[in-house]
Amino acid sequence: MSIFDGKRLDKKIFRVDVERIREGWYSDAYFSNIVEILEILSGEGYTFKGNSSIEGAKGIPVQTGDIEVEMQFFTRRRPFSLVAGVDEALAILEECTGYFDEEGNFVNTYTNLEVEAVQDGSFAYYAGDPAQVQPVLKIRGRYRDYATLETIVLGVLSETTRVATNVYNVLVASRGKDVLFFPARFSHYKLQALHGYAYSLAVQAYNYKFNKNTRAFVSTNDQGGWCGAKGGGTIAHSSIACFLGDTAETMMQFSRVMPLEIPRIALVDFHNDCAGETLKVMNKMFSHYWKLYKSGQAEEAKKYRLFAVRLDTAGNMRDEAVPPLGDKKLDCGVNPRLVWAVRNTIDTAYERWELPYNAVEAAREWCGQVKIVVTGGFNAAKINQFEELGVPADIYGVGSALLENSGENNTKNDYTADIVRVKMGEKWHPMAKVGRQPCENPSLEKIQ
Repeated sequence: MSIFDGKRLDKKIFRVDVERIREGWYSDAYFSNIVEILEILSGEGYTFKGNSSIEGAKGIPVQTGDIEVEMQFFTRRRPFSLVAGVDEALAILEECTGYFDEEGNFVNTYTNLEVEAVQDGSFAYYAGDPAQVQPVLKIRGRYRDYATLETIVLGVLSETTRVATNVYNVLVASRGKDVLFFPARFSHYKLQALHGYAYSLAVQAYNYKFNKNTRAFVSTNDQGGWCGAKGGGTIAHSSIACFLGDTAETMMQFSRVMPLEIPRIALVDFHNDCAGETLKVMNKMFSHYWKLYKSGQAEEAKKYRLFAVRLDTAGNMRDEAVPPLGDKKLDCGVNPRLVWAVRNTIDTAYERWELPYNAVEAAREWCGQVKIVVTGGFNAAKINQFEELGVPADIYGVGSALLENSGENNTKNDYTADIVRVKMGEKWHPMAKVGRQPCENPSLEKIQ
């Protein structure tokens, strides 16, 4: 699965569209053009007739149609990228390297290639010099057999690595607090499994790097499809609407019906009064909890333990618990002052209740374990700000920021592939465009 267990994913899991990839359906057209040209030249027995800048090239016959090249695939995100997508790239190479013969049959030539690759979960570092990169994949072999795969391989590496690196940076900003993976609604559904795998890799990488035990939480089953996880969730705003805007009653019925292993997390911004809604939910749930507990139904009572409240106030809204300061950044959305207000409400809720003496300590403990989940507009920068201020958020939910691809915010993870060497006779010679050169990466492993 990754560098963390030394295994690579089974190629079947990717459901590679083998037939259409072989036909060039997903490839940039200019790659199909060069393949057609090289195939014709090969059939003609063409030998290179131009002038080459390669020292010693003169006099060495080069069958251009069958030329063998070394290609390196790399990314340039500073200061590092958490590499992902390599296993899928290898699956594509294995299934789709080759050519169609005169009868239209595909001849697979993958075994003729020399391939080196890093493990998913490796780090690739970049300091800003395009001539000094760390390739994550190297291929040597007859170029026309794999030329059309460049587009697909680059896309797989770029998408997966970008999400993995974005998630990793968010985890670093959160200081190891759990990060809920919420980007499913911001991309095509066919990308969910890939994105979820990238997220799980980032969680593993963060835990390994910092010796933490952060957990992975995906919201859909498909996001967990490649890593064996199941989607989890609690209530949505639409749930509350079905209960005519009564958040507390929504949570009561959720708690009664849903299995105990699903955490009870109340979404409390429906009426733009997070503290007030939190108190209503806590009042109703603890009252029922205590009634069951004191009657000897301790197991049933556990259903009414509130795990957390979730704040999801829109960025253009100022919650009623936040006194106005006249600054939208300080007043609106899920901001530090709102989180502090809700935390205070949670911690002191039991003081408002008329409780018998023997219930006070139980109520204090019940309230004290309620966590705060914050969602809506969170990215690494905002999370880092919350952590530096000591805001009492326990869990962060992050969505579209994990898919971001922006040079301005240093989330761009585009990959490039270059031919850097060509084979002439029995020797390999440097051949790259100006500014590029063959590079090494100590994490590369020989695949074949």
